[in-house]
Amino acid sequence: MTVAAEVEVEILRLHFAEHLPVGTIARQLAVHDDVVRRVVGLSSPLRKLPPPGPRLCAPFAAFIADTLARYPTLRATRVYDMVKERGYAGSVRTLREHVALHRPAPRAEAFLRVESLIGEQAQVDWAHVGNLPVEGGQRALWAFVLVLSWSRAMWAELVFDLTAHSLCRSLVRAADAFGGCPRQWLFDNPKIVVLERHGAAARFHPALLELAGRLHVEPRLCGVRRPQHKGKVERSIRYLRDRFFAGRVITSIEQGNRELNQFIDAIAHRRPHPRFPERTVAACLAEEKTKLLPLTKPLPATNLVLPIRADKTAFIHFDRNQYSVPWQQAGQMLTLVADDIEVRLVADEEEVASHLRRWGKGEWVEERAHRESLVKERRAARESKGRDYLRTAAPGFDKLCERWVDAGRNVGSLTARALKLFDLYGAELFADALSEMLVRGTHDIGALAHLCEQRRRARSLPVPVELALPAHIKDRDVIPHPLGSYDDNEF
Repeated sequence: MTVAAEVEVEILRLHFAEHLPVGTIARQLAVHDDVVRRVVGLSSPLRKLPPPGPRLCAPFAAFIADTLARYPTLRATRVYDMVKERGYAGSVRTLREHVALHRPAPRAEAFLRVESLIGEQAQVDWAHVGNLPVEGGQRALWAFVLVLSWSRAMWAELVFDLTAHSLCRSLVRAADAFGGCPRQWLFDNPKIVVLERHGAAARFHPALLELAGRLHVEPRLCGVRRPQHKGKVERSIRYLRDRFFAGRVITSIEQGNRELNQFIDAIAHRRPHPRFPERTVAACLAEEKTKLLPLTKPLPATNLVLPIRADKTAFIHFDRNQYSVPWQQAGQMLTLVADDIEVRLVADEEEVASHLRRWGKGEWVEERAHRESLVKERRAARESKGRDYLRTAAPGFDKLCERWVDAGRNVGSLTARALKLFDLYGAELFADALSEMLVRGTHDIGALAHLCEQRRRARSLPVPVELALPAHIKDRDVIPHPLGSYDDNEF
């Protein structure tokens, strides 16, 4: 136990000048007796420990050193299994300590700085930048980034889809934005790029190979687990994380891509070039554009095309969602043509259905025209199908139906009236008005009509007369005439 220097001085004074015993000094200064003995030199000297004997690992030291020299990353537990078979009787902990002291240090890897020729190479990679709420759940949000190696100019977009066809779409959009292609695309080793690789031999995805052939570009791969081989795009991704994504809230993929393009044009391309600090990246890009390979016209199509069968309820299942087709196509083989915006269904080279692509999970996308003739034949299905249409267009419609049931209202009649409002004002106005009505806590169909009308007037939208008037009224034109004739009538 250590004490302050002043206490030690006082102990020495009381012992040698006042000749007080050890116990008295300890009580006066509130310290332990051993402290007083240590300070005045009365404690017994420490017993020296005998030198350590040979460790249990010593007989196997040469074998362990040779094994670690050949396999520097071999785990200590595997070495333990090997020496135990050779007679080692110690513990795993002892062996771990020995291996930690004798494992050869990894040799520092040296790199050569390599600069690509102008127009020679573009480096490609993705970065996960978070999750985005979509109808039907959440979807992982990825940033596709392509960097021209010489000018350091980048092109990026946010995507939900990480497939080979999504990669091809992004590559074509990047080529269109730059006005040409470099001679090489340098990729990492994901499955959407390379299906199989053994050393330098690689088998690329057929969709990527077809696109590379159309644009006359050579696809190339980095070394496995060698991100430094494509350091320019890695550095650009870090730059985007620090300067663009940090502290930014992305509410939709459209808003994110719009702001990302503005950032690249206004900030990223106006920064000084790392090799030519007197020039901006935009100035170097203008020079590199003259050396890029010209694009073929028209640009290659990058849609996903595959055969698909409609089920017996006239829906097709694609990317975790279901899309409707005309009921006459139930059970038929169709051709699906999809990109990141639209899903089209084709039968005998004629388009039979088209839907906006949904990115949620378990969504049912149904078009009323695909069912109308069938519903007319089966009157009992009208109420339930109308409810399905409204549920798809306005997710809060189920809550409104619950309120009608609780209030004892006729759900079928109110659903028919809600369908008329949906036809009259459109899906967007109807869904907006329904959301406000649910917040207010009401369920009256007249209130819903009033809210729809308020929104129509606020946006100065016309009411389609052919939907507002009954079907039996054939002549809908109002012919103006002089009002003076009313004064001549005698009553």
